[in-house]
Amino acid sequence: MSRRLGNRSGASIRARSSRYSATRRGWPMVLAGGLVASLLAGCGATSLGLGTSEQQSATTGCSSGGVQSALPSTVQPGSTITVASDASYEPNEFLAPDGQTIIGMDIDLLRGALQCLGLKVKFQNAKFDNILPGIVGGKYDMGASSFTITAARLRQVTMVSYFSAGTQWITQKGNPKKFNPTKPCGHSVGVQTGTTQADEIAAINKGVCKSDHVKPVVEDLQSKVTTDLLAGKVDAMAADSPVALYAVKKTGDKLQAVGDITGSAPYGIVLPKSQDKFGVAIAKAFAAMATNGSYQKILAKWGQQSGAVEMFAANPAVPND
Repeated sequence: MSRRLGNRSGASIRARSSRYSATRRGWPMVLAGGLVASLLAGCGATSLGLGTSEQQSATTGCSSGGVQSALPSTVQPGSTITVASDASYEPNEFLAPDGQTIIGMDIDLLRGALQCLGLKVKFQNAKFDNILPGIVGGKYDMGASSFTITAARLRQVTMVSYFSAGTQWITQKGNPKKFNPTKPCGHSVGVQTGTTQADEIAAINKGVCKSDHVKPVVEDLQSKVTTDLLAGKVDAMAADSPVALYAVKKTGDKLQAVGDITGSAPYGIVLPKSQDKFGVAIAKAFAAMATNGSYQKILAKWGQQSGAVEMFAANPAVPND
C-alpha cells in the first residue's frame, strides 16, 4: 500500500529477455500435498461502497511450459500457494460484491504469474500489518497486498517487483478545508495503519509541521479512511496513487486529488527471505506475461497502466531507509 515498513541487489528480468540469474539459496518449503496455512477468518472488509466491480474471471498468464523450469526444486508444480492479502485496498485488492471473493489488480497479476509456473493459489484475507509477520512465521507462503519494496522489508523477506506507485493526497471536491499537501500542518489526515503514508505523516510532524502537527486519523482499513473523508471526519487522506485515484473515480464528483504524486517506488510480492530462487521464478513469470501482453491487459482492466514497469526483479536494489 505505498505500504512501507526495509537492501541487497537480486536478479532482475526484463520483459523481453529470457535470461535471468538466481542466488543458490532456498529452504525446504513443502508446498506439495496442499500445504495451506491455518485459515484466517475474513476481516469483513467491504469494497468502500464506491460502486460494483465485476467478479474476477479466469486470468490469462502464460503457458507454464515456458517458465516452469525456473521453479526451485523445493516447489513442486501443481502445488497450492497460500497468499495473504488485505482486501480493503480497491482496486488493488478488495472484496467482490459477494463479500468473500478477493479480487483486484494484484490478485489478477499474481494469479497469472503463478499460472505461468504451473501453480495453484488460495488467497486469504488478512489485516495488512499482520501479513509480513505471518510470512516470516510460516503462516502464509506469500503476500500480495501493495507492499512497497523498502530496505527495511528486504531485511526480513524476499520481494519481487511488479508495479510502481507513489503517494497521492485526496480531499473532498473543491478542497473546502484549503488543504496544502506541501504544508499540511494543523490538518487532520486519514491514513491506513502500517502504511508508508502513516510513516510520512510522522516524518512531517518531526519536520515542516513540528510546531503545528498534522493530526493523523489511523484506521485498520483503507475503506474506512475513504469513508471518513467522504463524511468530512478528516480534512484529507493520503494513500497509494492507484488506490487514491481509483477512489476519486468511483465517487464521481465527491473527491479530488490535490498536489502531485510523490515518492514513487516499486510494489513487491512478498515471500520468505530464503525463497529468493522462487522469487526469481515469479519475476520470470511476470516478464513472460509482459511479453505476451497479459500483464498490460490486467493493468488496463483496472485502469492502472501508468504504473507498468519494464523490469521485474527479485530483491531489487532500493535506497536505504
